[in-house]
Amino acid sequence: MACMPSWNIHTAHVERLVADRSAHDLGIEDVNTFLFGNYVPDIYVGFMVPDASMHIDYCLTHLANVGLTPMPNADKFWNMYIYKRRPTTSSGISFALGAWAHLVADRFYNGKFLTFLETHDAPEGEELRICKQGDFDVFGHTLGISSCVQITPELLEAAKKFRGYSILPQDVEKSVDVASSIVRTSESVPANQEYRLLSAEWLAEVFEACNERLVQWLTAWQAFESEGKRASAKDIRAQLGLRPAGQDL
Repeated sequence: MACMPSWNIHTAHVERLVADRSAHDLGIEDVNTFLFGNYVPDIYVGFMVPDASMHIDYCLTHLANVGLTPMPNADKFWNMYIYKRRPTTSSGISFALGAWAHLVADRFYNGKFLTFLETHDAPEGEELRICKQGDFDVFGHTLGISSCVQITPELLEAAKKFRGYSILPQDVEKSVDVASSIVRTSESVPANQEYRLLSAEWLAEVFEACNERLVQWLTAWQAFESEGKRASAKDIRAQLGLRPAGQDL
């Protein structure tokens, strides 16, 4: 079972990144397109945008292993769409960086959730999913998000030319509507304000760890870029002293 952060949490990660430091210093030239990119891997999966014009399996959009708890492969995405087949425009790069950041977040929350289940009693099946998603909803309402994507020519062009799979204009609009609705809903108090499985402390810890990794990675990448070098995921892991991706949960 995937422990995917909802779009309010993905939005909060974007807001935290650009609130703490210059987006330019992290290589993010178009924050609006970067924000939309943070939704991209979910758009065609079928849950967040159920009336999207096509369906692509989660394991394909997230480059994940097939299993009970699929683990997104953010390093593979980085190598495919940022290190090798990099977009030619700054908005295109920001779009790809956003989608990569989504996979990083999903991997962090999935990995931490697996560890949590090893040390805690938890329900199974549908009950587990309901408890987990409810806790994410409660946490999401505490994050104070306010950012909404603006549909711009640059965004539509980046979505069309995304090398993983083109996002159709009508699906960009539908996704923006969903994301904006989530932002508006997050401003209200949820009907249920109690955690059933996870805790505010656990979720906050994962949020901080994920944010730290995003900052470290993008900062290291920009150091390579300043020297005129392209950096693979392996290069950045070596620079940061991180374990191989398969051991880094």
